[in-house]
Amino acid sequence: MTLFSIQAGPDAPSAVTTRESVRVRMVVAYLGGGFHGFAAQPGQVTVAGVLAGAIERHLRHTVELTCAGRTDAGVHAWGQVVSFDARADVDPAALARAVTKALRPAVVVRSAEIAAPGFDARHDAKGRRYRYTIVNRPVPDPFLAHTAWHVDKPLDLAAMRLACDPFYGEHDFASFCRRPPVPTGSLVRVVRHADWKDLGEGILRFEIAASSFCQQMVRSVVGLMVEIGTGKRRAGDVAGIIRARDRAAAGQLAPPQGLCLWEVDY
Repeated sequence: MTLFSIQAGPDAPSAVTTRESVRVRMVVAYLGGGFHGFAAQPGQVTVAGVLAGAIERHLRHTVELTCAGRTDAGVHAWGQVVSFDARADVDPAALARAVTKALRPAVVVRSAEIAAPGFDARHDAKGRRYRYTIVNRPVPDPFLAHTAWHVDKPLDLAAMRLACDPFYGEHDFASFCRRPPVPTGSLVRVVRHADWKDLGEGILRFEIAASSFCQQMVRSVVGLMVEIGTGKRRAGDVAGIIRARDRAAAGQLAPPQGLCLWEVDY
């Protein structure tokens, strides 16, 4: 049995009953490069799949995970939050240690606690914060290759910062989101913060916070920002691209390895 095929034993109960269970809240960090996204998928190695397997092996019963944000393949997390039901005698600290021991270093549990009854990692979240890292210098950094996008052309940071302004507030982000085959809801989101920081030595970090995000939204925004930074687009184009509500208008998609779900607010 490999690390990423952990499953509950065949004699594990199918589930815990509501009357004997408590709601557990976990904060989980992971490197997304070895996973086909967070959500469990048949035949694929996913974060939810290995995480649920490790939890079930320790608890000896099945769990149904709810997460704050379903990260795509290759995307990382520092502050992913999950919730699930466990037997009332669960020891959250012992559970966190056991899961981390089973899955480290790719997946670690930063904290685990008993949550209020009915807590839902997704629906109770008030906002999410993502970070995207770019290495902007001629020579790539092998130690950052799995967590950053290497852009060798010089980027105009002032123009990229100016391009952040139109994103603030409530907008339809259809130009920046991957539409599902069957539309399932609104693509209107409220952006509360968007900014670029120069961390020195050619390392740039984009941080964006919003009520929620649609699929590929942050990577699409960063892709456009890099086009602005290289002079292919102007900061003044952003407002029109938002109004277009057309994914083709926003241009390139930034690669997944630079993106990290940093924090979830409740």
